Amino acid sequence: MAEGFAKQLFGPDWEVASAGIETHGVNPLAVKVMQEVDVDISRQTSKLIDRDYLNACALVVTLCGDARDRCPMTPPSVQKMHWPLPDPAQATGTEAERLVVFRQVRDQIQKNVAKLARTLNAANQ
Repeated sequence: MAEGFAKQLFGPDWEVASAGIETHGVNPLAVKVMQEVDVDISRQTSKLIDRDYLNACALVVTLCGDARDRCPMTPPSVQKMHWPLPDPAQATGTEAERLVVFRQVRDQIQKNVAKLARTLNAANQ
């Protein structure tokens, strides 16, 4: 979800990608809640993160405690941010109940990405 918002809100000078310690497709519920705000993430995939990948980054944002704790050590040249969000994929209950969690996380990600985009765009002017 963060990649979808970042691609929409960041300037053209930014290359945005989702990455993790495992590669996987996009959760169908994430696709659904992003469609509700007119952002298509259906073709996104996560890239496998490793030291070479990290060395090529200017900024790494981790979104949940597991990602922060398991992310390989970032080099000092890479800015690192952490947004302590719940992992919506861990939500339980009916699909409707899980969608509520996905929407809450989506909305917080959108706010965080918009704030970061304003900061980055102001710094580049």
